[in-house]
Amino acid sequence: MNLEKSGSRFQLGHKITENPYFDRGQFGGIVWSRENTASLLRIPLGSLLTIRRRLMTRSKLFRSAAVIGASLLVLAACSSSDDSATDADVSAALKIGSLLPETGSLAFLGPPEFAGVDLAIQEINDGGGVLGQPVEHLRGDSGDTSTDIAQTTVDAHLAAGVSAIVGAASSGVSFTVIDKITGAGVVHFSPANTSPDFTNYADNGLYFRTAPSDTFQGAVLGQLMANEGATNAVILNLDDAYGNGLAKYAANAFTGTSTIITYNPQASEFAAEVGQAKAANPDAIALIGFAETTAIIQEMIKQGVGPDAVKLYLVDGNLSGTAFAELPTGVMTGVKGTLPGAFPPADFQERLKSIDPSLTDFSYAAESYDAVMLIALAAEAGGATDGITISQNLEAVSKGGTKCSTWADCKALLDEGADIDFDGVSGPVEFDANGEVTVATMGVYEYVANDKYEARPDEFVVGAVPAPLP
Repeated sequence: MNLEKSGSRFQLGHKITENPYFDRGQFGGIVWSRENTASLLRIPLGSLLTIRRRLMTRSKLFRSAAVIGASLLVLAACSSSDDSATDADVSAALKIGSLLPETGSLAFLGPPEFAGVDLAIQEINDGGGVLGQPVEHLRGDSGDTSTDIAQTTVDAHLAAGVSAIVGAASSGVSFTVIDKITGAGVVHFSPANTSPDFTNYADNGLYFRTAPSDTFQGAVLGQLMANEGATNAVILNLDDAYGNGLAKYAANAFTGTSTIITYNPQASEFAAEVGQAKAANPDAIALIGFAETTAIIQEMIKQGVGPDAVKLYLVDGNLSGTAFAELPTGVMTGVKGTLPGAFPPADFQERLKSIDPSLTDFSYAAESYDAVMLIALAAEAGGATDGITISQNLEAVSKGGTKCSTWADCKALLDEGADIDFDGVSGPVEFDANGEVTVATMGVYEYVANDKYEARPDEFVVGAVPAPLP
């Protein structure tokens, strides 16, 4: 299915290619709060000081709004003695829980994501902590959608009093816990969720992500296949929010004929789905999956449509340096894959290795690092560590002020009363009113061996993230 061209463009290396649906969304307009004035009446008095401090970090107009908002909050809170603010509410140490894959189909993403979280917390605490106190990390496993591990982890984190939860990596897992997290007034911040279904989700203004929506990755994937000469592509994807969304946008961006085939990632074998793919006689196959990808590629080889016979493309969920080591020697050479985020610089990789010396894959490490940095900066800017304060300040610290990229530099600016614009390792990370990054980088990588892929910087794409299609 092709959409009319709008004239907007992505830049692929030195090439300019049109993006068929870039202009369908609106990206302008900074809103000082995701809630309207009426919703302010529902915020407890305990949040009065934090919201006022948050607005104090903005322009003079915002400072005036703070006075009005504070007055409304006082009126709303007079009827309840349980909502009174205390010094402890404002000065409590920041607790961040992680909800990242130690087990399950995305376990290979766990080490770099945990390393990113731990590195950020180490650097923040080495720089004096948040509001003068060290940040505490409560480590937690997300498992995958075949288990209830995420529910157990989230329950433990909420009971421990966290103000923010970083994770999950899987969009499907996040959808199982987002209501519980945001309903508790806690920030839900994923470094790796890419499903477009989060964009307009009713999250009480508490859901954020540093990874771009798959409206972007899908566009890049579809155009990548077309630019390399494919005219008849099969998109083979796992049947969940992530797989279905990415497949949809890849097909929309592909200029030739495309066939979408979904599969159950918990299935014991994939012969039927691979047979369907073979019957379409494709000249390119995009495989969107997780750990089951290895078994699918084995079946593709068996049926004569493996990467040695048909051009194969992978994505962030299955781009792995270890999963394909036991496949026939050299069969993965030339396979390309897409992965959100700028290529992590050498010094950042070394800092990550100081946390986990065994790291060889850095997928979503930068996004995890940036998530923690932004949470901490939002608390510092707002003057308190509760989830409401953090959520009310995340957009503010991500754009519009003086640029900074380290905890020390950003905190110094905040201490001077300046507005800041944090630029992360993963990219500029400028949030819109939905907690979405508005500009992103999409990396393109190529396998040079079964167990090694390398960046192709001239094919990286930097651009605005398109809005979801209707």
